[in-house]
Amino acid sequence: MKSLLFLVLSVVMTTPIFAATSKWKPKYQQKKIGTNVSAKKKSVVKTKSKVESEKTEIQKPVPAIVKANPLFKMYKKKYKAKAALENLKKKTLEQKQKAVPVLTYVMKTKDFPDNNRWVATFMLGRIMGVKSAPFISKFSFHPNWMLRLASLKTLLALGQTKMKGVYTRLLKDKAMIVRVQALENIRTLKLKELAPYVWAMLYDKKNYVASEGQRKRGNIVKTIIKTMGDLGFSKARKPMLTMIQKKKYSDIHEELDYALSKISTKPSPKGNLSVKKHYWSKMAISEKTI
Repeated sequence: MKSLLFLVLSVVMTTPIFAATSKWKPKYQQKKIGTNVSAKKKSVVKTKSKVESEKTEIQKPVPAIVKANPLFKMYKKKYKAKAALENLKKKTLEQKQKAVPVLTYVMKTKDFPDNNRWVATFMLGRIMGVKSAPFISKFSFHPNWMLRLASLKTLLALGQTKMKGVYTRLLKDKAMIVRVQALENIRTLKLKELAPYVWAMLYDKKNYVASEGQRKRGNIVKTIIKTMGDLGFSKARKPMLTMIQKKKYSDIHEELDYALSKISTKPSPKGNLSVKKHYWSKMAISEKTI
């Protein structure tokens, strides 16, 4: 009887049914696994679609008029020597209006070297003049800081005083070099109505350098102060008179003297900085209302 019972148990334990049930998992685990797999599949699909869209962007057909122009291949090359870039500019200018389709295509296409896109921006301005300004101003929004900078420099060369919105916005650009150029555009073009926006740059943390737990004024701050004088922003006179008397602003006392001399009825007297500071101190006291 015992041997018969042992035989039955051994048969049951070796059947495929038991083997299957030994791998059983609760439903919540199965759902979890199923969710992960489907999420993985979705991410793969998204990745593939992203790659395909990028390929499509790269493989967009080049317009026939652009491809047929010898400048197309020239702008594709990377140039290290300055002479080579000068030759590229020369060849571009020789074509005049015929170069325009190539230049706009180069500016809009990321496959070209940054330096060449920079050159293309300036060349478009040279050839088309002020007519190119609206198109070039669009590149002030470009994710590449070099093209934002090229846009600003070209607009300055074209003397574009109407692009005030562009210059104001780029005073807050994330790239320091772009902010400096926007400031230069405003100063050179004498856009006095933008002076309050320039003054506001003094309160922008991006214009200060972190050092040992404190923020130090970057060189751009000196340019901002001098620009206040160049733009004749009289509203900044009172706070600057206070600043030039304080030791903590000693690093910009020279620039403050320059600006105050520009926006005051009389400039500071000749002499060293101590003499000038004393002059402005007396001026501040005399202007205080009792």
